Amino acid sequence: GAASATIEGQIKGDAYVVYVVRAAAGQTISVALKVSNRSNYFNVLPPGSTDVAMYVGQTGDDFKGLLPTDGDYTVRVYLMRAAARRNEASDYTLTVGVTGKALAALPSSQDAVLPGTSFHASAQVTCVPFLETKPRQCEAFVIRRGADGTATVEIAQSNSGKRLILFVQGKPVASDSQDALSFSRQGDVTVVKLGTDERYEI
Repeated sequence: GAASATIEGQIKGDAYVVYVVRAAAGQTISVALKVSNRSNYFNVLPPGSTDVAMYVGQTGDDFKGLLPTDGDYTVRVYLMRAAARRNEASDYTLTVGVTGKALAALPSSQDAVLPGTSFHASAQVTCVPFLETKPRQCEAFVIRRGADGTATVEIAQSNSGKRLILFVQGKPVASDSQDALSFSRQGDVTVVKLGTDERYEI
């Protein structure tokens, strides 16, 4: 219920600690970690993910990022594998904050949803998903957050995962990928690239 929290803890060996942060599309999360052991890091995982992180903190840097959808984000505090094998320990102070106005989904009274879902629309889009190399068709789902092209697009991946991209006023501004987002326009299509290989035509 607060905008931020600071937690002190200790980690040892191959154990890890998970903190759950409920936040919404359009808000910004910030995470800072102070440690007594330089092998102590954190990852940030998007809602629904148990292993694929949107931020991997092995540089020791703090994290600040715009969130693409609503849900429970996970901050996982851990020791690097070599330190964990040596059964090392670390005292840490974790500070997490969530700021900014949430971009609420349009209610079904304003924009009908697909039966039994929270999505306003679905479509097939041309894609090159994460860890794939050839273009194919992906199933995509849309949660509209305004009538101006503000929406979360959720794209199904072959490994039962999903890719989340937030559009604000028709422009992609955030995703749940740890790779940099870039985009271009080709007529009515926005071509979203994440890193060098991942690509979606929306």
